[in-house]
Amino acid sequence: MGALEAAREAAASAVARRAELGWPQQEQAEQALEAAFAGLLHDATGAALDDSLAEVEFRFRLTPIDLGLLTVATVAELDPAAHLLLGLLSGDPGPARPSVALALELAGAPVSSPGARARLAEHAPLVRDGLLRVVGTDVLLTRRLVVPDRVAAHLTSPDGPPAAVLVPHLVDTVPLDVDGAETVADGLRRGERLVWVHAGAGAAGVALAAGACGRLDVDHLCVDLAGVPEAQSAEDLLRAAVLEAGLRGAVLVLGGADRASASVQLLLDAAVPVVAVSQQPWDPRWAHELPLSVTAPRLTLADREQLWAPLLAPDPVPREITALRMTPEDIARVGRHAVRQAALSGEPVTPAVVRRSARRLSQRHHPDGAGAGTLGLDDLILPEHAASEVRRMLDWARYRDELLAQAPLQGKGGKGTGICTLFAGGPGTGKTLAAHVVADELGIELMQVDLPSVVSKYIGETEKNLERVFSEAESLNALLFFDEADSLFGSRSEVRDARDRYANQEVSYLLQRMEHFDGITVLATNLRGNVDPAFARRLHFIVTFPDPDEATRKELWAHHLGQLPSTDPDDPLDPGALAGLDLAGGGIRNVVLSAAYAAIADGAPVGMRHLASAAVREYTKLGRRVPSVDFLADAERR
Repeated sequence: MGALEAAREAAASAVARRAELGWPQQEQAEQALEAAFAGLLHDATGAALDDSLAEVEFRFRLTPIDLGLLTVATVAELDPAAHLLLGLLSGDPGPARPSVALALELAGAPVSSPGARARLAEHAPLVRDGLLRVVGTDVLLTRRLVVPDRVAAHLTSPDGPPAAVLVPHLVDTVPLDVDGAETVADGLRRGERLVWVHAGAGAAGVALAAGACGRLDVDHLCVDLAGVPEAQSAEDLLRAAVLEAGLRGAVLVLGGADRASASVQLLLDAAVPVVAVSQQPWDPRWAHELPLSVTAPRLTLADREQLWAPLLAPDPVPREITALRMTPEDIARVGRHAVRQAALSGEPVTPAVVRRSARRLSQRHHPDGAGAGTLGLDDLILPEHAASEVRRMLDWARYRDELLAQAPLQGKGGKGTGICTLFAGGPGTGKTLAAHVVADELGIELMQVDLPSVVSKYIGETEKNLERVFSEAESLNALLFFDEADSLFGSRSEVRDARDRYANQEVSYLLQRMEHFDGITVLATNLRGNVDPAFARRLHFIVTFPDPDEATRKELWAHHLGQLPSTDPDDPLDPGALAGLDLAGGGIRNVVLSAAYAAIADGAPVGMRHLASAAVREYTKLGRRVPSVDFLADAERR
């Protein structure tokens, strides 16, 4: 007997019992009973519903009472006559959802039985897994059973779309049979309910989980929690994901699982196996159970080249593309975006197009900067010794995975595999610009730390703020940039009082956290001598940004002036004369920008007169004496 036929017989018996007591709605209820089940039991809808209920019973491991309760609540969703019948049987004057008392009666469970009532408790499968909701605040027996819309839709149309709340967080996976996939597959085969995959930045955690499911030839549903705002709880999305995977009979692959650390018990109790992929290793404090834990490998350069090759074929994949530290899913996402952008511009998919798309991906958490132009090494005008050090730092960042695959020369002793760099030089010499260039060249986001928001006068708060900064940078795979770092990274002082002792503890904590950071850290300081020697020992690069000499200033002027839309032929620009002004790169940029605004206000192209006036204003703003040169003297007189 199918679930629908059992529900019809139970409803008919309930109508008969009430009729024996002189029930005034008997005739109306009998008509509703006939109308409701005549169609349901004799067309394809009823047969399909029985099949769907049987699948849900198996996938969620429901008891016969559970199945009866779910069937009764579902019938109300299918037919107006069934809605009326359940309302009348519940004691309502018209259509209504079934009461708990009626549902238990029709499911064949005594309403006074504690075991039967427990099937609707908060942690019982029906409610915990989201198949039913118990609505109301009165005594339990008078509350109503509601089938959520997604469950009702699935029971009538199993191939329907997922819940709307999940759609923005669904991920198209790229299954890979990498190291660890066999271990995960074996765990799932043995009945492990939760597998925790620790995946650092750029590691193939989700691809590993999908590859394991492929080994078992089972479906998987991948949901990424990383996009859930920090201020928002991820539990509702997590419950929707567990329900969706259960309805589909799929393994739930959960990206960004560190957001679910407060709901680990929900994962352990889930009706489906869960493979949780997180940038954090499993913390034994989260739950008494210890799940199977696996560490996901980072993609080798050969793996990345294989993933990029179909996009750039028939041309070979250049090393600056394979060096982008991305997951397989991010590579696929960037590839789709690059194809669309190339189609819009009518150009082929080139490495330059791919790099622009990669930059947009890195800005997904900070969309305000998504429209900014991408910077390259050509935008960085530095003396050769400084430029070569920046290029060498980029080589380290691009090819460290290749080196680590050959020999574990970095990261021993519990230290991270990150890169720490100090940019030292006066104001306006290009330190901040260089940090942006490095981030853009690597296709990652730059995360600039606001030091006043980090340093706290309260003991212990600075360490907490720093940990938050480093954790966010790790989760975003971002370049961590500390400007004016000497205010925080200065020399440790002699301990004279409690504050000195705690200040030194902050510095010590920072040293340790930098060593365990797997990303790229750039510290910028105007005063090289103020940096604690303990930091210098832990730095991989110290790049000095000197004040530009005249030849470098001429290049800077030519670079910035070359970006002007037009110039005045009757008042030609003279980069050679401008190079004689003792201004750093930031000052030169300010002068050109000020001149461009002045020219627009005049309704004329930029001429030397505009630059001279802007240069006088820049010197005055800096509190410096204006040099005694003819074209500036004329500007001062004007």
